[in-house]
Amino acid sequence: MTSRRLLAAAAVAALAVLGASGRAAAHEPPEESDPPAVMDFVPPAPGTYRLYHIMPAPDGAVLDAEGRRARLARFTRGKVTVLSFIYTSCADARGCPLAYQVLHTVRDRLNASPERRARVRLVSLSFDPARDTPAVMRRYARELGAHEPAPAAGVEWAFLTTASVRDLLPLLDGFGQDVRREPSARGAAAQLGHVLKVFLIDPRGSVREIYTTSYLFPEVVLNDIETLELE
Repeated sequence: MTSRRLLAAAAVAALAVLGASGRAAAHEPPEESDPPAVMDFVPPAPGTYRLYHIMPAPDGAVLDAEGRRARLARFTRGKVTVLSFIYTSCADARGCPLAYQVLHTVRDRLNASPERRARVRLVSLSFDPARDTPAVMRRYARELGAHEPAPAAGVEWAFLTTASVRDLLPLLDGFGQDVRREPSARGAAAQLGHVLKVFLIDPRGSVREIYTTSYLFPEVVLNDIETLELE
């Protein structure tokens, strides 16, 4: 068993414990008063650099916000896709809420360009299937004002979960997304720790960039999207 698979197996074990003992925490939208991170570098202009093929985006069984079963490939092919792993009760301002804020800004800016908005898709995929049911994901999207629009109306934003940790495992393993269970006070909702990763995927389903907190800025993501579009 590879070290990555060992990490993923440990993550699934932690998630299984959560399903038995954790209580769903009410989602709190990101605080508008949270100071935004400052980008202390100038990203290169679109098309002046190359984004290399890192790995194929893994496929697996998922559920959309209406509870319909689908393959993840349905959401990672055919368009430039920005995919973020999240869980709705995340309270770390530099974690899932940051990913939401960046994706929301990216969507708003792309929506101002009718010729581009139909070519890009955003995906928020939960790694907490015990608590993040399709109904919870649907409510999460509604509370944050991020409904899944028809492609003609704006950038598509899919909110996905999985039916079980068994379905989640190959996705965590394939993307290299680590998850760990954080200690919590007795009676409090258990929290999940993870390194924030956001994946840029080309229309052929190849991961071309992986963003961590240090480089997750709307300007960087938008330049990279345009660079892929110029290929």
